[in-house]
Amino acid sequence: MSSLASATVPTTKSAVCFRKIPKPASFSSMLHRSISSPGMLSSLSSSSSANSAKLLNSYNASSISSSPKPFRPVMQWQDVTAKMVVDAPASVAYKLYADRELFPKWMPFLSSVEAMEGSPDLSRYLVKLESFGQNVEYHFLAKNLQPIPDRKLHWRSIEGFANRGSVRFFPRGPSSCLVEINFSFEVPHAFAPVAFAMKPFMEKLIRGGLERFAAFVKTIRSQE
Repeated sequence: MSSLASATVPTTKSAVCFRKIPKPASFSSMLHRSISSPGMLSSLSSSSSANSAKLLNSYNASSISSSPKPFRPVMQWQDVTAKMVVDAPASVAYKLYADRELFPKWMPFLSSVEAMEGSPDLSRYLVKLESFGQNVEYHFLAKNLQPIPDRKLHWRSIEGFANRGSVRFFPRGPSSCLVEINFSFEVPHAFAPVAFAMKPFMEKLIRGGLERFAAFVKTIRSQE
């Protein structure tokens, strides 16, 4: 007989045991136990509150970090240079330019220049001019820095309209010199909308002032 025919048929129950797996508790039964157990309810409540607080704090932080910052325009410094040959020795031109109270004679936009009593290196300036359809008036206090006699004058403002600059004198023979003005200024906030036009405007003012200074020097020389 084949091996299949000679096999012995078991007469007893199989030795394999089946363990009864309990059904998962339903949500309603879990909720019932939670309500009936104050300790468990308190634990769930505090855990839920903590998670809610974390979510709220995270939302607030992201809201704050993503909120736009207020726009604050930064006024950049502008630089202006003008130069011209003046019919006077460097020493004479230097001496005239060093007299700050004479500035309004060749810079009409300077209404007044007043040397501070007791502080010869400090001067208060009053600027009055009409530009861009506005009547402008600015005060500033400037400090004269250590000069180089017959060669260089320079200053910087320490209060009011922010500016700094220098005037240099280069000999061009016994009776003439080259005068070079370098002027830097910060665009006032009132002129922020027309900041692009401030540099050519100031170049025109400085150039015009230098031309009037050359004419002033020539007049003084003719009276000697």
